[in-house]
Amino acid sequence: MKRQRNILLSAILLAGLAACGHPGASASAVAGAGDVGDKKLAVVATTPQVADFVREIGGGDVTVTQIIKPGVDPHDYEPTPADIRAIGQAKLVVKNGVNLERWLGRTIRSAGFTGTVVDSSRGVPLRADGEDPHIWHNPLNAKIMVTDIEKGLAAADPAHSRAYAGNLAAYAAELDRLDAGNVAAFAELPAGDRKLVTNHDAFGYYVDRYHLQFVGSVIPSMDTSAELSAKQLDDLVAKIKATGTKAIFTESSLPPKTADAIARQAGVKVIGGEDALYGDSLGPPGSPGATYLGAEEHNTRVIVSALGG
Repeated sequence: MKRQRNILLSAILLAGLAACGHPGASASAVAGAGDVGDKKLAVVATTPQVADFVREIGGGDVTVTQIIKPGVDPHDYEPTPADIRAIGQAKLVVKNGVNLERWLGRTIRSAGFTGTVVDSSRGVPLRADGEDPHIWHNPLNAKIMVTDIEKGLAAADPAHSRAYAGNLAAYAAELDRLDAGNVAAFAELPAGDRKLVTNHDAFGYYVDRYHLQFVGSVIPSMDTSAELSAKQLDDLVAKIKATGTKAIFTESSLPPKTADAIARQAGVKVIGGEDALYGDSLGPPGSPGATYLGAEEHNTRVIVSALGG
C-alpha cells in the first residue's frame, strides 16, 4: 500500500514538473507513470496555404512544420538546413503541386525522406495552359486540395481517420460559405468595373471563378522573377487607360515600386499597404490574412471596394 502511494505521488510530481517545463521531467518518465498519450503525426507543409489546410484537417492530431513563412515568395525559395532536417524527420510531406515547389524534389533527396508526399493539386482542374500553380484562389479548388490532404493524413494515421473526416466536412462547409460570399459580393459590382491589374499573374483561378477581366500584371508572368520590358510597360499603361481600369493591386509578398510608377503614368490609384492582396502568401500570425479563409475574404473585400468606388 505504501509502495503504491509512493508511485502515485511520484507520478503527480513528474506531471507537475513537466507542466512547468522542468528539464528533469522527461516526457518518457511522465508517460511511464500513467497512460501513454497519442503520438501526433509529424507533417511538413510547403506553403502557408497548404500548412493552414493541414492544420484545419489535422487538428490536434498533427504537428505541422511550415517551410515557407508568410510574406516569402515561393517561386524562388531556397531551402535551409532546418528545412532539410524537418523533412527528414517527418512522416508526411504535403505540397501545393503544379510545379510551384521546384526546389522540393532535390530537398527531399537531400533529407533522405522515405515517407509519403501528398500532392494537394491532384484532381484540381487546371487552367488551359496547365502551368498556373495558384490553384487555391478558387475555393472550389481548395475543397479538392483539403480532400487530398485528408486522404493523405488518414492513410498515414488510420487511428485518427474519423477525426480527419469530421474536420474535412466542417472545413468544406466553411469553403462553401467563402465561395458563396464572394459570388454575392461580385454580384453587386457592375460587369464593366470588374477589371483587374495585379503585381503578378497570380489570380487566374480567382478571375475565372468570379468572372473578372484580367487586364494585365506588373510582372508579366506567373513567376515573380520576370520583369517588364519598356515596351510591355508602355503597352500595360495604354491598356489600363483604354479599358478604364480603376486601380492596380499590389501584393503582400512583393514590392510595390513598379506598380506605383505604372499607376502614375496611367493615372490610376494603387491599392497597397494594409490593403495589399494576398497573392502567393498569407499574412503573419494574428493578422486578418493569417488564414486562408481570412486572406481570401480580405482579397474580395478590397477588390470590390476599390473597383466599386
